[in-house]
Amino acid sequence: MNARARKTTQSPPVSVDSNRVGQTSIDLRFDVDNNAPLYRQVHDVLAKQITSGSLTAGEQLLSERQLCERFGISRVTARRALIALEDDGLIGAAPGRGWFVSDGPLSEPPNVLLSFTSLARARGLEPTARVLCQRVRPASLDEADELSIAPGAELFELERVRLLDGLPVAVDNCVVALYRCPSLRDADFTVASLYEVLRSDASVSPTRAECTLEATSAGPSIGPLLDLRPDEPVLVSRQTAYDHNGVPVETSRIVYRGDRYRFRTTLTA
Repeated sequence: MNARARKTTQSPPVSVDSNRVGQTSIDLRFDVDNNAPLYRQVHDVLAKQITSGSLTAGEQLLSERQLCERFGISRVTARRALIALEDDGLIGAAPGRGWFVSDGPLSEPPNVLLSFTSLARARGLEPTARVLCQRVRPASLDEADELSIAPGAELFELERVRLLDGLPVAVDNCVVALYRCPSLRDADFTVASLYEVLRSDASVSPTRAECTLEATSAGPSIGPLLDLRPDEPVLVSRQTAYDHNGVPVETSRIVYRGDRYRFRTTLTA
């Protein structure tokens, strides 16, 4: 019986009692509706544990042999899953010791929409912010078009310096149509996550985003906020996030320090 056949005949889906070395248990399971290759499914299960913070920076993963036993896969499949996680910047190998959750530069898994807070927690880092602007104002013509609202409708605007363990990583400016979540105006965004407030207070969950990236210099206004000289490089992300119905939720412009953030994506022919 081949690997694919083994997966489709398992009932219930493979579940693992523990993926921590000597620590509390974590539930691992395949998605029965997932038709991706087995190595990619194992990758996705482990990546979810890392990005959710269930596995934290410096924590050791199961060995290749243990992964084979728990998932019912071959050694080759386990190794491919681990290498894919390493390529994503989520884990690293320590010769003779095994695989560990990475604590390198903040990096998004390819083609996964996550908040800054979720990414930070996945690395065992403390996400905080210095709020530069938090206000309600009328939408401009361009903003109304981007968010599918009427010109002049109320917008919630938020601009923050995002920090990891007290070090500035990005300057984040975003706008949300206030009707989507009126409680945004009262949240404490020095510690709160915008996406978490949207989900908890208004059941609004961004599920897809269109993003453009541009490399440029920090300039005189952004440089001091990120502890950079005006001529030092930054990565500028412009993004529109949508909910599961395809309705725009948020537009943002985020300026990242080039040495503290890495963007990853997957390209296919």
